[in-house]
Amino acid sequence: MKTLGKKIRLLRHQKGWSQEDVAKRLDISIPAFSKIETGITDINLSRLEQISALFEMSVVQLLTFSDAEHEQKVINELEAINKKLMDRETEVIDLQKKVIELFEELRHNRIIA
Repeated sequence: MKTLGKKIRLLRHQKGWSQEDVAKRLDISIPAFSKIETGITDINLSRLEQISALFEMSVVQLLTFSDAEHEQKVINELEAINKKLMDRETEVIDLQKKVIELFEELRHNRIIA
């Protein structure tokens, strides 16, 4: 059950929820929820259904959810962010080139005048 508790903790963190938030939604105490996450307490089927509904997934999805899925999502997000960053760097370089060109044009116009 420790693996399931880790999955639940990971899902909770993904949502940005505290243990208190989830405990309130499940209508249990914070220590009771903490015991679920740490694997001290075994989860019965009705509680499992309640938790899976809370995270908007089926019981099967909750049980088969893996860190690899989360890691792949993170990798995909990082790749998207990296692409945006590279695009922004290209924009900055282009703007720097334009500034240099304008500076050179101003300098050339001053020499002529």
